[in-house]
Amino acid sequence: MEEEYSANIGPLQVTRSTPFIAVRTAILTVDMQKEYCIPSRDPMHPELDENCYFHKQLINEVVPNQIKLVNRAREKNVEVLHTVIESLTLDGRDRSIDHKLSGMNVPKGSDGARLINEIDSEKDEIILPKTSSGVFNSTNIDYVLRNLDIRFLIIFGVVTDQCVDMAVRDAADRGYLVTMVSDASATISEERHQNALEAFSGYCRILRTNEVLDEINDIN
Repeated sequence: MEEEYSANIGPLQVTRSTPFIAVRTAILTVDMQKEYCIPSRDPMHPELDENCYFHKQLINEVVPNQIKLVNRAREKNVEVLHTVIESLTLDGRDRSIDHKLSGMNVPKGSDGARLINEIDSEKDEIILPKTSSGVFNSTNIDYVLRNLDIRFLIIFGVVTDQCVDMAVRDAADRGYLVTMVSDASATISEERHQNALEAFSGYCRILRTNEVLDEINDIN
């Protein structure tokens, strides 16, 4: 089925296996922020300490892979964007109704909204604060990506079955050719992670870090 799929992207004829193209490729990291990626920081899930599956995955596999990906992208002048959960106000009055009902508020400018040190953005990288699961629903990311002439979007982050899932599906629906990096993403359990990959596999390519690094290396 993959080989039969094709789409027009500007002047390009592509399939899901089309290699990344210079100046039309970007990375998007999802919610790699201190509030959710440092053990015991998440006020909604205080049980997620350094001994839980989620944080062990982040420490042992996910964050090291993300470091490789963002560093290689920066070396190859591939655009790197980040989205984080962060309100536009201190009291979160601008949040989505879902975030209000869930009691989720990362105040504007708070430490919890900052990217973890390992992948902290360089001075000129774009960070998009959102107050919904879907970055395409509560930011101007689509406008930004189109201004950058991006059509190949590499997505990874946390958590696989919520905000990453939404980013993948919404990007695909808007005409981006999406690659999701499975071992640079995590959620609360291995079962949830695998179920998510299976559920949104029809919207993207799912590759591992080394495969994506190889393709980024080949960008001219």
